[in-house]
Amino acid sequence: MPELIAPEAHRHAAWLQAHREWGPGAHEDGFGLLHDDEVDSPDGFAAWVARLRSSSGPDRCTYRWIIEGEQVLGGIALRHSYSELVREAGHIGYGIRPSARRRGVATWALGRMLDEARAAGLARVLIVCAAENAASARTIECQGGVLEEIRATEFGPARRYWIDLDTR
Repeated sequence: MPELIAPEAHRHAAWLQAHREWGPGAHEDGFGLLHDDEVDSPDGFAAWVARLRSSSGPDRCTYRWIIEGEQVLGGIALRHSYSELVREAGHIGYGIRPSARRRGVATWALGRMLDEARAAGLARVLIVCAAENAASARTIECQGGVLEEIRATEFGPARRYWIDLDTR
């Protein structure tokens, strides 16, 4: 059974295994990985984890890793305020490593993060996915997402969904 946990520096090897499965780059949604983060060395990884755990202020973000046993299956992030980033990327972003997909992990993790969003006082959240990502669209719809529109973005067309947490 998977769990959602706060990022932990001692999971360096397990996280790197998941990262390598995605391939090079900073593209794993939900991990908060920036292009200048150095995650290969233990010290760089620990600094990155410390940054994720200290996220606060107007751009506060809660990061969770999806784990099963010692394996990192993916990541999910909750952005707490309605900022320019949220307008483009949504309140919640997530990514599941390729070998863990098609098992319902994303749907499960999104449901848990919606509970965290409600506990944080959000009444409504925006979730955005690439228009051609049918699996992510199904995940969002399974958790009550209502399609607002498909909009052009700098990364291509994106589906914009809203979930009302008061009625969920």
